[in-house]
Amino acid sequence: MPRLPPAVLSAAFGVCLALCGLPLAWSILTVVPLALLLGHLSRQPSVKQLTLQTLIAISAFFAAQLFWLVVFMQDLMSKDGSLPSVLAWPLSALTLSLLFVLEGIFWALMAFLVAAAFKTPQGRLWGLAGGWVILEWLRTLGALAFPWSGLGYTFLRTPLIQVADLGGVLLLTALLTASAAALVTLAQTKNPRPAALMAVLWLAALGYGLTRTAGEGPPAKALLLRTNLDSFAKVTGQDLEQQWQAQLQLSQQRRAGEVTVWSETALLYPERIGEVPAPGLYGMYQYPRNTAIGWDGQRITGSFDKAHPVPMGEYYPLSGAFNGLYSSIYQSLNLGSFNPQFPGQSYAPIPLGGVLYGVYICYDSIVAHVSRQMALQGAQVLVNVSNDGWYTGWGVWQHFDMGRVRAIETRRYVLRSVNKGVAAVINDLGEPVQTLTEGEGVLHAEYPLLSATTLYMRLGDVPALIAALLLLGYALRLDRRRTQ
Repeated sequence: MPRLPPAVLSAAFGVCLALCGLPLAWSILTVVPLALLLGHLSRQPSVKQLTLQTLIAISAFFAAQLFWLVVFMQDLMSKDGSLPSVLAWPLSALTLSLLFVLEGIFWALMAFLVAAAFKTPQGRLWGLAGGWVILEWLRTLGALAFPWSGLGYTFLRTPLIQVADLGGVLLLTALLTASAAALVTLAQTKNPRPAALMAVLWLAALGYGLTRTAGEGPPAKALLLRTNLDSFAKVTGQDLEQQWQAQLQLSQQRRAGEVTVWSETALLYPERIGEVPAPGLYGMYQYPRNTAIGWDGQRITGSFDKAHPVPMGEYYPLSGAFNGLYSSIYQSLNLGSFNPQFPGQSYAPIPLGGVLYGVYICYDSIVAHVSRQMALQGAQVLVNVSNDGWYTGWGVWQHFDMGRVRAIETRRYVLRSVNKGVAAVINDLGEPVQTLTEGEGVLHAEYPLLSATTLYMRLGDVPALIAALLLLGYALRLDRRRTQ
């Protein structure tokens, strides 16, 4: 039987890795395709081939994991007949392929550095395992942060995910890449020691996860709205009054003692804030900020500006210099005027009625340091207001699942008020205890106010980065041993 070309194998392993990711129930199996991929890459005959095959594999991984973005872009381009579907599909795929390849380039650069530093297959194998962790950490930094599809999230449906309160989701990425490398080492060299050590760590993590219990604290209540509004109509200013009235009507279900929570940019008319229930937490857009506020009926008690506007969706690098280009793209897609957002600078919780609410907006929920900083500053419950009406399918569930891990890292409840998407109450174990996934409606949330300080809150990603350095150190040791 003829062997498949390396490029075909690279792409296949990348797709298989994606098909074991969120939101799929079997995501714990990620270690298998990851081991196949790392084994395949580490045995490439040259630096050039290792770099190229990594580029192919990771581009394929993101193309499969984020294919829902192609669907979103196609909907955007063909909405209201602005572009025929027969043209919108290939144009969407071509446009998004730039993102997929860009992600592949980041991994290819990491692979190039690993290949240059380590000369043996085993050295490169463990170098890739450590480099992967560092690269995922780098993807959380700066205004263009894009930490979507981190490997550590694939532990979500197992008790092992509880380790996130020790070192964040990145520590679980380190556990996964090390485990995959250990399996390859066992298969290629028959050395059982790394695999045995990983088995011990998995058992320890399993025991830790199984012994975690939900926290207890003073009881609190909230009314969480789930609206079903057309996001495209909203951004172009259509039917705003109808949308406003729909939210006011849902809010009439508020019970005594409940804090009303509206989703991202739901406060369509800031000048009419007196019409909304108090006390409440409301998403509001006031150029150039995407903001959430606390309202007690008399005054705004606090605010939070979205810390991470979506790169190339809300935040655009060099938006001043390229304003004309960006504006023409917006006009061609019938998105109205080009009004880029700018990142907020504060992580202070919003005080309301004697409670500190860690309110963050949409995309902020996948950047772990946002909720970590809020919890460190005293937030007793986390609140994610979001507009998930831009996309469907995997995108909605990936966003929801990644946001669940913020509850574990900080040991705080997470409340979600959304337009479309998943409205939910998530306990401090990351478990959804109340959800609403379809139609217009509300959740009468009941939750405790918590104030524990986790190891992850104290140290952030330091444990994961130490693990990455240990993997690189082991790679160096193996490399020197085999080249002597």
